[in-house]
Amino acid sequence: MTTSASVPTGPQDATSGHGTVTDRLVEANQQYAAAFTDPGMDARPVLQVAVVACMDARLDLHDALGLALGDCHTIRNAGGVVTDDVIRSLTISQRALGTRSVVLIHHTGCGLESITEEFRHDLEMEVGQRPGWAVEAFRDVDQDVRQSMQRVRTSPFLLHTDDVRGFVFDVRTGLLREIDPA
Repeated sequence: MTTSASVPTGPQDATSGHGTVTDRLVEANQQYAAAFTDPGMDARPVLQVAVVACMDARLDLHDALGLALGDCHTIRNAGGVVTDDVIRSLTISQRALGTRSVVLIHHTGCGLESITEEFRHDLEMEVGQRPGWAVEAFRDVDQDVRQSMQRVRTSPFLLHTDDVRGFVFDVRTGLLREIDPA
């Protein structure tokens, strides 16, 4: 499979001889900006939907969901877990920018299935300070989607909790599998 970004084989390949990876991204932005036309839209998503998903690089949410620029708000983190910060973003998305639906997407083969909260302890031992956040690791992706749906549905800050649906994206087939909230 090929993507617009070539797959680096080593530290030197990651920069393609043009400085750092960030330098390469800035160069790509300059090319993008040269052809950019203001789409004339505001920050309110056209479809009034917010999508919460894992940050995994294998998930191309816009393509996988048939979304165009301006269609949705996208909130991503490790695991696609509904944390306090996700609730914060969803609250702003709904109350200030008009979203009404929430789609939660976890995926197969997630890295959070292979680590534990021990990660925080190890980090504390390494740096001398315990992180103030939980890893939110899980063993059962379906159950974690259910927990995330429940967190959204019970948040007192969200106005619209009647259209909250959760899915698991299969990284091998590209298909979504809907999770029953029960």
